[in-house]
Amino acid sequence: MAQGPLPFQYEVENKSTGMTALAGLPLYVEFFHVTGLRGLIAKHVNVHGRTQGWTDEQLVSALLWLNISGGECIDDIRILEADKGLSRFLSEIEDHGRTSSERRALKLRWRKKRTRTLPCPTSLLDYLRLFHDEEQEKQREPHKAFIPALSETLKGLVRLSADFIAVVQRLSPQSTATLDMDATISQTWKKESLYCYKKYKAFQPMNIYWHEQGLVLYSEFRDGNVPANYDLLRVYKDGLDLLPRGVKKVFFRSDSAGYVEELLAYCAEGKNRRFGVIEFAVGADMTQEFKKAMADPETAWKPLFRMVNGQLVATGQEYAEVCFVPNWVAQKKHGPEYRFLGIREPLQADNRGKNGKEDNLPFPTMDFGPVRYKVRGLVTNRTIPGDEVIWWHRERCGKSEEAHSVMKEDLAGGKFPSKLFGANAAWWQIMILAFNINEAMKRLILGGEWVSRRLKGIRFWLINIPGRVYEHARGLVIRLAGGHPSYDLLVAARRRILSLCGSP
Repeated sequence: MAQGPLPFQYEVENKSTGMTALAGLPLYVEFFHVTGLRGLIAKHVNVHGRTQGWTDEQLVSALLWLNISGGECIDDIRILEADKGLSRFLSEIEDHGRTSSERRALKLRWRKKRTRTLPCPTSLLDYLRLFHDEEQEKQREPHKAFIPALSETLKGLVRLSADFIAVVQRLSPQSTATLDMDATISQTWKKESLYCYKKYKAFQPMNIYWHEQGLVLYSEFRDGNVPANYDLLRVYKDGLDLLPRGVKKVFFRSDSAGYVEELLAYCAEGKNRRFGVIEFAVGADMTQEFKKAMADPETAWKPLFRMVNGQLVATGQEYAEVCFVPNWVAQKKHGPEYRFLGIREPLQADNRGKNGKEDNLPFPTMDFGPVRYKVRGLVTNRTIPGDEVIWWHRERCGKSEEAHSVMKEDLAGGKFPSKLFGANAAWWQIMILAFNINEAMKRLILGGEWVSRRLKGIRFWLINIPGRVYEHARGLVIRLAGGHPSYDLLVAARRRILSLCGSP
């Protein structure tokens, strides 16, 4: 009987041939081992504490491979387990680097013969539930923003990610940390989840992105109803505490959600003992007082140019230093100096209705004479020219927002496995670690044009490629098709990973 209109058939191979559709994933497994993540998981993550069954290392690493290979929900682990070549590879390298006593202990965790290479979906879901703290949930109040305190188990995942970032910092030291702070909305259909400001159910994690390293330094998982500017100073301090050794200077960028008086004062007044004054540029609230200051006839507007191929190109926008002193700044006679910048751009059409009122627009506007402008504001404590502050601030919109897209579309941050807040928080934190592993792989191992590539492009070229896994001369071989264009890239990447083995 025909299976379809074209002349071909699908059949099931009765013998295990060792074929894999993920011949490039072992490269990430090798990077995982060389960077010491196996030991870091054992050090920081001890959730169930049982002496039987799957270990924390096996469970966390399974979720990492699920993310990196393209899975988006727990059930997708079935696809990885069904990949016989990958399963064979993971089974063979599981004991690599372990002492004989560690190998025996690992075998003794199973009373019967182990039949799976990776945990089943039920085991993974049960494991994630162990990160949930029901005592914290009892403190919730209806219709109020609430952020559960991190359980000890979730703190372990945060420390794990921080230690991995410290490894990356040792391999590629950066003395500067430009921290971009921004929330992202991840829609969900879980019955227990809460509505965000966009009127749909979601979670809204707050992320701190380290621009120079391309890594997520810290991510606090939050419900959708928690405002983006809620308790930001605490989150920022937590992120600063995670910066590894070698960082000497910190900068801060955020959109208008970061326009929080205590946060700006903390940076400008040098209250952090380690880094002192933190230079920043943050989107300013477009209050009526600020708009009034922008409309002052003495405000000197200048054209904003963009540098393209060594030449200045007009953007159609203008900027100006705005003489504006909000109450929270005026209260301190000898406080730090804050600069306010206004930016305006003429609208292509007048969006006012027949009654003269402004139509609903997703941005503030102002009239300057007969022309209506889209307007924005910045507050900064930097002393560089205003146009440089603007372009420096806008760099945030490129990479940190792209990171949010990768989290939710390329990785598994767009779907959540449980009704339990803590289980979803653990799912998110492990996804963040997978994000950082991929970013470190691109920068430390692949290099060149690969640094700017999205994970879905790397999967096409490097991870999701066919191969056959077999043993030869007491070693494993992953054989690709003859002339495969990724072969040279894989071999070159392995040599770079090998070179890390002798790094301090």
